[in-house]
Formats: sequence, structure tokens, C-alpha cells
Amino acid sequence: MNLTQQLVNGLVLGHAYALIAIGWTVLLGVARLVNFGHGQMYMLGAFVTWYSVSRLGLPYLVAVPIAMLAGVAVGYVMQRVMLQLTLRQDLVSIMIVTLGFGYVLHGAAGLVFGSTGQILETPLSLIDVYWGDLWFTWQDIAIIIVAILFFALLKYVIERTGVGRTARMVAEDPALALLAGIDVKKVYLGVFAFEGAAVALAAALVAPRTPILTSMGFDEVIVTFVVVVLGGIGSITGSYFAGLALGLFTAFFGALVSPAYTTAAAFAVLIAVLVLRPGGLAAAPGSR
Repeated sequence: MNLTQQLVNGLVLGHAYALIAIGWTVLLGVARLVNFGHGQMYMLGAFVTWYSVSRLGLPYLVAVPIAMLAGVAVGYVMQRVMLQLTLRQDLVSIMIVTLGFGYVLHGAAGLVFGSTGQILETPLSLIDVYWGDLWFTWQDIAIIIVAILFFALLKYVIERTGVGRTARMVAEDPALALLAGIDVKKVYLGVFAFEGAAVALAAALVAPRTPILTSMGFDEVIVTFVVVVLGGIGSITGSYFAGLALGLFTAFFGALVSPAYTTAAAFAVLIAVLVLRPGGLAAAPGSR
């Protein structure tokens, strides 16, 4: 086994996981909500990108923002449907609604795009790079670069701008933010729209590495859940490092043991981490 190659694979996987999870991280951090349709939104973004490139003949760089716009639309509609549930913080109903919304997206994608798996080829995914015994593509490089830039920009916006301050106020106390004159409804709608755009961007970048299937969303929501919980609820920095750690763990565990058991092993690690650090990787040891 080439350990250096597995390190490269793990770095690419880790940045992909972090990018897929960041929308849910922000959703949890600002709205204190979960979205179990997140994986199906990823699946839809991948199919929209594929359809734009393969069927409409659009350039890849045009297909990416189209997928992001589709993600914004889905996130906005989802939140409009359950806005009253969000304002009441009815978490049980929200979990049920988002899970049902995910199944609706899954069925709609099957009707529109078919149940056959598709392959998305981009100008970047077709260029192989060989560096000694190492192999990767320019698509892999793009995933890492975009993930780093995206996380850095998001952290700056959340911590240094007026938009970020408003989001943090709503996250801390929605009722108090409402009394302060903040339109909490618009913030919630904006967060869901951002989640849709972020997960569609991730899909457009990561989908060329794997077959695009209508069932792929169920796997992605599991990965997202592990990353978000490991990183600490709502922690942008924690989510980045948790995604990176999960990617490296997946690459090395799959090579040393078997890819078939990586999900079970990842949850075993999740349980162990939460026993030792209940707040996730971003929390101080012993915090709760």
C-alpha cells in the first residue's frame, strides 16, 4: 500500500466531506435546526450539474452557478413550507418534514433524471496529474482549493461583518433578536438558501469523482451528520477539521481494513469522541 497516495486521497476526501457539511453546520449554528433532506439536496445539485453539462452542453463553469441557484431555490422553498415550525422551534416536526422533503426530492429526481447512474466529466476531472508514485486530478486540486477559500470566506463573514453579527444574534436568542428589530424570518430563509447553495457547490465539485445516483443522498447525509457532530454543533472551524479527519480516517481504514466497514468504523469513532469530548472536536476537553 502506498501510504503517501492514501494521504493524498484522504486530504481530497476530507475537504470534500467538509464542503458537503458546511451548509448544515451553518444551519445548526444560526437556526439551531437540522435538515435530513441535506443529502438529497446534494444529489439534486449533482444531477443539475450533470444535466447542464451533458444534456444542455453548457460549460462546467456555467453549470456550477446554475446548480447553486437550484440549491437556493430548493432551500428557500423548503423553509417557506415549514417557516412556522421554525419560528416555534418545533424540532420533532422539522425533522419529519425535512426527512419527507428529502424523499420527495429523491422521487422527483428519479422521475426527471431516471434511476440509471450518470457520470459527470469535466475539463478538470479529465486531466491526470502524476507526481512520482502519486496520482490525482485537477478536479481533486479544485476541491481542496475551493474548500479552503470557502471556509476562510465564511469564517470572515460570520465573525467580521454585519451579516455575521445578525446571524449570531439570531442563533443566540431569536426572541431577543426580534425585539431588537431583526427580521428573524428573513434570516432563517437566508440560512436555508445558503445551505442549498453550499451543498450544490459541493455536489458540483465532488460529483465528478463518483457515479451520480438518486440514492447517493442517503450516504451523504450520514457523512454530513458525522462531520457536523464531530466538529461541534455550529462550529465552522471544527467542521473543517472534522471533515479532514474523517477523510483521512476513511482513506487509511479502507486501504488497511476494508471500505465496506468504514461507515461503521466512523460511527465507532464518533461515539468514542463524544464520550471523551461531548462538545465535539472544537470543544475544550471535558466540556459539555
